[in-house]
Amino acid sequence: MMARMRIRIDAVDLPGLTRPASADGEGPAHGDLHVAVQRRDRPAELLDPQPGDAPSATWTLECTTSTSTTGTEVEGPYVQDRLGRRFVYLSWGTVDDSGTFTMFRRAKLMLDVVPADVLAAAAREGLLVGRLGLTDARGGPLCGRVEPPHITWTAARAG
Repeated sequence: MMARMRIRIDAVDLPGLTRPASADGEGPAHGDLHVAVQRRDRPAELLDPQPGDAPSATWTLECTTSTSTTGTEVEGPYVQDRLGRRFVYLSWGTVDDSGTFTMFRRAKLMLDVVPADVLAAAAREGLLVGRLGLTDARGGPLCGRVEPPHITWTAARAG
């Protein structure tokens, strides 16, 4: 049986609007940084881009859950599914004067590492909350695979 659930992503500690080039020359400078949730199979379709200097950012994603032999399955328009691993993409990009978002990096918020009891409770209660900081150890946008302890997942009653 399918049940409705929301995923709320609460982000703090955004890295700012600019990112200087890395000292090792590996990464170029970026300006007017924004972050948004990427729709599944539509990289150009972004949910609520937020400026990199915002004090915080919150996104709420509609999804469904079902119970399988392996646990609780999560699906939805913003839930990616690659090789059986479910995750949410946060896309980092720059925004030019015309408002065009150009992605340069992404963070993968891994759903398959949410503790099974937390995910089952979220499916019952209607809300899974992920809390994380979006600045990496070098002061730039958090990218790559994001798993605990870099994100904290909790279940809550949908309101």
